[in-house]
Amino acid sequence: MRKIIIVAAILVAAIGCAMFVPAIGASSHGWRGEHGMDMGSHMYAKLDLTDAQRSQIKQLTQQSVAQAKPQMQALRQARLAYESATPGTAAYQTAASNLAQMESDAARTHVTQRADLRAQIYQLLTPAQQTQLAQIQAQRAARMQQWKASRQQNTQPQSSSGTPEQ
Repeated sequence: MRKIIIVAAILVAAIGCAMFVPAIGASSHGWRGEHGMDMGSHMYAKLDLTDAQRSQIKQLTQQSVAQAKPQMQALRQARLAYESATPGTAAYQTAASNLAQMESDAARTHVTQRADLRAQIYQLLTPAQQTQLAQIQAQRAARMQQWKASRQQNTQPQSSSGTPEQ
């Protein structure tokens, strides 16, 4: 029974770690890549960025990752404390509570830092690039809406009778 609890705790911790991998950087679907682009980097690739813009974006991204690193390390330590505590003890409950609070804080910080980074990158774009980016995003939203509509249409229940309706 204890083995099952330990395995379950490890799985929960692994899933929890997976949620914060984007904040770490290179191996995630978050800010990454040669130019430090967002997971929507294909949108930025269509903007014909200059080398200077790419360099500035890369620098901003590296700074963002460096700022997140101490919090991610502290979160990792809290996870280790939680995983090493014996379930059912007061230390376990304290470690779980601390981990929950730290993960909450890390999620909030990750979202705000990412928003700040996106805003800084947006400011690096020329007005023409900003307009083009808005068009690309609108097209993407329209495609997403179309996909959702087709998916909803495909998932609606069929007529219960075997004959087509007239």
